[in-house]
Amino acid sequence: MTHPLFGKLEHLYICAGVGRGETLLTAFDQALRNAGVGDYNLLKVSSIVPPGARVSQTIEVPRGSLLPIAYGSISSTDKGEVISAAVSVALPQDEKHVGVIMEFSGYTPEEKAREIVRKMAIEAMRHRGIAIREIIVKSASALIEGPTSVFAGVALW
Repeated sequence: MTHPLFGKLEHLYICAGVGRGETLLTAFDQALRNAGVGDYNLLKVSSIVPPGARVSQTIEVPRGSLLPIAYGSISSTDKGEVISAAVSVALPQDEKHVGVIMEFSGYTPEEKAREIVRKMAIEAMRHRGIAIREIIVKSASALIEGPTSVFAGVALW
């Protein structure tokens, strides 16, 4: 069965980016552009990978389109602090099962953010009783010098 607005969600685009700007909003916009999703109207969704979905290296929908995406982001002007955002995708061994997406952002080093999303993906799949084939992690981190944003997401179409 296909979704009436989006069709069957079969593809994932895993991305991360850092942005800086004169304001927090323009920094966020730059982070989205750096991640490759800045020219879409993002629809934040929860964290389920549809059965059989495949990872893609490009987004194959027209710019300006609505794009479902699970993401974590943080923006700040706290000079000298480090901010990070990370996502993980746990893909099931059996493609008939769902997978999960986990997101995190905060004032933490990048490696810690990556560790957090990996552990959350393992736990979520364990709670579902689904064996994991692969976990993919993508992250972004920045030292704040002015308005700064980090973003990590998983787009679905």
